[in-house]
Amino acid sequence: MPTVLVIEDERDLAELVAFHLEQEGYHCLIAGDGNSGLSEARRHRPDLILLDLMLPGMMGTEVCRLLKGGEQTSSIPVIMLTAKGEEIDRVVGFEMGADDYVVKPFSTRELMLRVRAVLRRGGEQAGKGTPLTLGTLRIDTEAHRVEVAGEEVQLTSTEFKLLMNLAERLGRVQSREILLQNVWGYNYLGDTRTVDTHMTRLRTKLGVAGDMIKTVRGFGYKLEEA
Repeated sequence: MPTVLVIEDERDLAELVAFHLEQEGYHCLIAGDGNSGLSEARRHRPDLILLDLMLPGMMGTEVCRLLKGGEQTSSIPVIMLTAKGEEIDRVVGFEMGADDYVVKPFSTRELMLRVRAVLRRGGEQAGKGTPLTLGTLRIDTEAHRVEVAGEEVQLTSTEFKLLMNLAERLGRVQSREILLQNVWGYNYLGDTRTVDTHMTRLRTKLGVAGDMIKTVRGFGYKLEEA
């Protein structure tokens, strides 16, 4: 039974979301502010976190940044729940490491679909086999571990999925639209700048191996072995 942590200061909304999660078969935890949410995430290490952006004590973006920067919590996928739906707000959320972004008010049906999609792609990543080695880059698909020149690189689940999509199609160009569909696991309604933001972060984290990710202007990206 996957565990979902809901970090939301609106108690009624948190309990409503928890009710629907439990109806779907998930075990649910609730935290009402950023500090307690961060503590709960570190203590229980849930399979997924639903994180409100506007929280007392600590903003959701800061909670997300600390989660994604922590060795034990970096691979936990995060879906941000927020009333802010402008493009710049989504970009900031993704830059902090969020895996998806749901704008309030939202339908519980849509939220459950997104929860299932994020958890499904996490399970797909965990179930793959032989490590891939491309020059200085090594991707251990079983352990969800990436190394560059023998040093481990901490990636979010979305960054890992993007890298795997490129690595499994080595040398083949992937359009931004196809990457959105493959990585988010459904017909994501975001814009292609989401892909660009994640690719920039991925290249930076990979360091020298980041040069293997090539931009095909006006179309998308591909991975080429150095």
